[in-house]
Amino acid sequence: MSDNPFFEASTLVYELPPFAEIREEHYLPAFERGMADQLAEIAAIVADPEPPSFDNTLVALERSGALLRRVQLVFSNRVASDTTPALDELDAEISPRLAAHADAIHLDPALFARVHALYEARDTLELDAQDLRLLERHHTRFVRAGAKLSAADQQRLREINAQLASDSTTFRQNVSTETRARALVLDSAEQLAGLPAGEIASAAENAKALGRDGSYVLSLKNYSNQPELAQLTDRSVRARLLEAALGRAVEANGPVAVRMAMLRAERAALFGHPSHASYVVADETAGTVEAVDTLLARLVPAAVANAEREAAELAKAAAADGITELAAHDWAYYSEQVRKAAYEVDSAALRPYFELERVLHDGVFFAAQLAYGLTFTERADLTGYHPDVRVFEVLEADGSSLGLFLGDFHARDSKGGGAWMNELVQQSELLGKRPVVVNNLNIAQPAPGEPTLLTWDEVRTLFHEFGHALHGLFSAVRYPLFSGTEVPRDFVEFPSQVNEMWMVRPEVLASFAKHHLTGEPLPAELVAKMAAAEKFGQGFRTVEYLAATLLDWAWHTVPVGQEIADAQEFEAQALAKAGLAVPAIPPRYRTTYFSHIFASEYSAGYYAYIWSEVLDADTVEWFRTNGRPVRESGEIFRAELLSRGGSVGALDCFRAVVGRDPELAPLLERRGLAGA
Repeated sequence: MSDNPFFEASTLVYELPPFAEIREEHYLPAFERGMADQLAEIAAIVADPEPPSFDNTLVALERSGALLRRVQLVFSNRVASDTTPALDELDAEISPRLAAHADAIHLDPALFARVHALYEARDTLELDAQDLRLLERHHTRFVRAGAKLSAADQQRLREINAQLASDSTTFRQNVSTETRARALVLDSAEQLAGLPAGEIASAAENAKALGRDGSYVLSLKNYSNQPELAQLTDRSVRARLLEAALGRAVEANGPVAVRMAMLRAERAALFGHPSHASYVVADETAGTVEAVDTLLARLVPAAVANAEREAAELAKAAAADGITELAAHDWAYYSEQVRKAAYEVDSAALRPYFELERVLHDGVFFAAQLAYGLTFTERADLTGYHPDVRVFEVLEADGSSLGLFLGDFHARDSKGGGAWMNELVQQSELLGKRPVVVNNLNIAQPAPGEPTLLTWDEVRTLFHEFGHALHGLFSAVRYPLFSGTEVPRDFVEFPSQVNEMWMVRPEVLASFAKHHLTGEPLPAELVAKMAAAEKFGQGFRTVEYLAATLLDWAWHTVPVGQEIADAQEFEAQALAKAGLAVPAIPPRYRTTYFSHIFASEYSAGYYAYIWSEVLDADTVEWFRTNGRPVRESGEIFRAELLSRGGSVGALDCFRAVVGRDPELAPLLERRGLAGA
């Protein structure tokens, strides 16, 4: 396929992938040639008659795989954001082959011998700090990939990796299929009583798009507690909606989760670790299972006590409606009632103040200009991978170019749930690449001609994901291995969580929180009430999150050889043991749709959100109290942390900004757990 657009670097600005030219049949040949090309490049490194040097081994390794990198970056985003049956089939085929390809590189004894020789001589090579870190990180990656294992153990490792890659794809596809299939179909608008008129219209449009004209369809979000639960007045509809969410892929993914957990435990044992969690955290900022255990053990009792206090308030409100026992499908609804009564905050009444275009331009982009001097120009001449995708050029304060930002904000049937950031081109000085990044969200499509009005949580998600985008855009590193978000898993959420602070900063909130019809600003007194109402819900949010975290931890602290008969039984026992079996608060993700840990890179790493939030809360306090102008603080945060990617130790970056080790107190205060 000589016309395959992946075979050569894109000629578009910033090497934006030529989406208008890419067809489904281009992916497989590009993957196959990309893998073959990289293996040939590796063979050339190994065959070099010269003794191993930094340039002929490490730099050559960083240069290898250009074609494979191009197609992988595009494909991984495409199957998540706009998949088709053909792409799903290819994903299932190619995932184990890519795992085998990675093993072929990292388990090549001659290649590792060259890397190891350099590592042993590292003190004599006169490398600068970034070059030395590249050598150390590559050596660590080879060792953690099995380079020091026996031949028999390496063979078993290859088998495990291939099976896990296949299972991960199966798990993700099962979640996607079940999430679509279990969407709640309703016959009348009356059943949606309590939802704003715009959301009811969106449900009708959703039904029409799914071939159920005349009905109303509530598509499921990827997490357990669906946002509509806060407003639906019909208790039976609430129960049906939550049941649909909680029951996803129970039969399809239960056995997959069990097999993956057991295989991961076996793999960890090959490396001498007692569990997969031990293997994972050894290369994260946490360092040890005990460090994570200590943090979680400190938070769980206080979070549960906080949630119980909230439950008592909700029970009073529910009793007024004749409900004697608060159920899980009641929690969000009565939380909303309590907020209205106690804090005079009506979430539905807030939405007209959060119109997508204004939040994006006068909120997210405005904050980036305030802190970093950036400006954004929409490029209608550049094409995304779907008609919904918008392309923005990002410029520095002096007008020089930085990179491209793509926004894919709306939900559709071909898109996976949740929100995420992907890199389409990774920044690298070595390769002369500037960053191209994309944010995906799942905001419901409004009825034709209607504005897109966001919930407060959707506003937060928009700011959060843009924090990941900034981490990619600001990358200023030499090597692809360190680019952008290539940092420890329990650090990667930190910059994105910090970026959430701008949504409530007075000058930013005043800029974007305006009524979409009248232009009236969000009343100042309502802002204060919102802050108080946020504190009220922290018990629920913390327990919901910790339940998912401890569930992940339970699956991945399983020792090799332990038999697991049933995924649901294992889940129930794990939550009870953790002290988080709270019937009215299901985990944010149950096992069978917990894609973070079974279909993504967060296995034994979902704790990363709370671990990163320790750093985040401390950094937000630093921004607030350091006495510097916002722009100066932003430049420090960018220069010392956002631009460094993985080229510097993660906690060293934090210390360079804040000037000390992280402290827990700001997180406890934020989460309503002060005194825990």
